[in-house]
Amino acid sequence: MKDLGAKVFVMVVSAGDLRHFSEGSPFVTCETREKEFQEAMEYLRVDDFEILYPDTERHQRLDALPRREMIEQFEQKARLSMEKVEPTIVALPAISYNQDHEAVFRAGFTACRPAPAPRKGVPPIVLAYDNTALFWSMEREKFHPNFYVDITDYLEHKLKALTLHKSQRKGPLHHASIENVEYTARARGREVSVEAAEGYMCLRFSL
Repeated sequence: MKDLGAKVFVMVVSAGDLRHFSEGSPFVTCETREKEFQEAMEYLRVDDFEILYPDTERHQRLDALPRREMIEQFEQKARLSMEKVEPTIVALPAISYNQDHEAVFRAGFTACRPAPAPRKGVPPIVLAYDNTALFWSMEREKFHPNFYVDITDYLEHKLKALTLHKSQRKGPLHHASIENVEYTARARGREVSVEAAEGYMCLRFSL
């Protein structure tokens, strides 16, 4: 997107202290996650980024927040709200077993609802993005990509950015490992006859 001349803004909705459910149960602080996120964003040359709730109290508990609160943040209150950024494309996490991702999707989907101008800016393109954890989903909630982006020339950069999240690294057999992210990109690429691709579900496309 940056090479095509676009401005890119990234919002992580929450980060906090967390003991990973994995070998050795490593404890990772919010400060560590913030630092790694910043390094990845700087590597990708995004125009701006923010963490909406950088506190352990709300991390992994976004499903307990009033949905209206997050909607207001996305629409108006956040530093990178839609009212301030006026995005033409919004990408949301697809629904999965992750309660935070589902809460963010529901609030973000509502924030992108249609409304007549000039009362509210409506992004013309709304997407839900792929995640290697989406294989473990209820059948009615399965992720079905219908919008593909050729990332053949950018796969190396995608993987490099992910390695900067050192505290989040998983072993090669884990579905969220760097290896599986690459396998997924190459599999999505074969679905549209390119070397590597990202798949999205298109929720709205109006130009």
